[in-house]
Amino acid sequence: MNSVWQPILVVLTVALAIGLRFVAGLRGYQFTAWIIAAVTAAMIYPAAFLRWGSLDLNNQWLILLVVQMVMFGMGTQMSLRDFAGIARSPRGVLIGTVGRFTVMPLAGWALIKLFHFPAEIAAGVILIGSCSSGLASNVMAYLAQANLALSVTITAVTTLLAPVMTPFWMKLLAGTLVQISAFKMMTDIIKIVLVPIGAALLHDYLKHASSTGRKTVLLIATTGAAWLIFLAAGGWSLLSANLAETPLQLVGVAGFLLSASVIGVVYHSLTRRFPRLDRWMPLASMAGIVYFTAVTTAAGRDNLLQIGVLLFIVAILHNTAGYVFGYWLSRAAGLDKNSARSVAFEVGLQNGGMASGLAGTMGKLGTVGLAAAIFSPWMNVSGSVLANYWWKKPAVAAVQAQLAPQNPA
Repeated sequence: MNSVWQPILVVLTVALAIGLRFVAGLRGYQFTAWIIAAVTAAMIYPAAFLRWGSLDLNNQWLILLVVQMVMFGMGTQMSLRDFAGIARSPRGVLIGTVGRFTVMPLAGWALIKLFHFPAEIAAGVILIGSCSSGLASNVMAYLAQANLALSVTITAVTTLLAPVMTPFWMKLLAGTLVQISAFKMMTDIIKIVLVPIGAALLHDYLKHASSTGRKTVLLIATTGAAWLIFLAAGGWSLLSANLAETPLQLVGVAGFLLSASVIGVVYHSLTRRFPRLDRWMPLASMAGIVYFTAVTTAAGRDNLLQIGVLLFIVAILHNTAGYVFGYWLSRAAGLDKNSARSVAFEVGLQNGGMASGLAGTMGKLGTVGLAAAIFSPWMNVSGSVLANYWWKKPAVAAVQAQLAPQNPA
């Protein structure tokens, strides 16, 4: 009997994900449906998502590359202009940023104390609560016709602060659960998040750069390419033999930063030949998220069978706390309704890709990464529902006046 219902269930979830594309009112849920299909397939056939022949799908470097691709794809939808919003709405940015890095880590800590999860799974709840906002929050703010400019700015600011704030909260709240090196986590976040997003922002800069600016970027990229060639030709082995661990990590981060300039220049050149490439990158990001969700689910299948329901309940409570505190703290601080709605999304929706990437670099994707695998689909569902609800109940203030011409996703 099992051999009958299992493939049928997988086929049905995949068919649902494909079918939603052709239903205009439900098209916004298609990505979530693909996540559900990936989780379903990985739970039923875990071996298929752990290894293909000699290829270990759970390999730390492979996960790192996939997450970097996801972040780069998201970064192509950002702009340097996003940071100008700090001057336009400093109070909103401050409230959203503080809420993001206080409410959610503390809410995660309170929930793990209440539900008594195993140590590494509990650390995963703290981890996703300590990450920056994800670009999904910008999509939801756009759909809700909230203050999109504020949403995009908070996402940009929290992303820049993540290398400091995420290790801080993990060390403080999860340091007794798993071994945490704040410095290593900081460098991992730089590699996972800031380097690919920086490369994408460099591409955005080159669209409007002056001749002098282009030459400067090209010089930096040439230096970066030379440095990478040096490392590949044996330089890394030489440095490893002569440097202590901390200086070596700093050299590694410097190499990643230089590689960002190379990637940004190469990608910009490719978009000039293939203008549609920017449109395809979000799809590549979504495919990457589906990939590491499936791998995480397969690696943590046994744990999910034991505590999956409780973890899902925690995801609902954690996410709801973000929406409620984000909205009402904003209103108490005097923000208008549209801005408060944007802050609610920024506080309530976390960067699941970043959490999965960090769990992967820790070698604990099947435990620390489980929270991200469960929280991410739920955040997409709840965010879409809340965005549609607020879209049907527009604030009294003129909505369009608050929307800057930003890219929503």
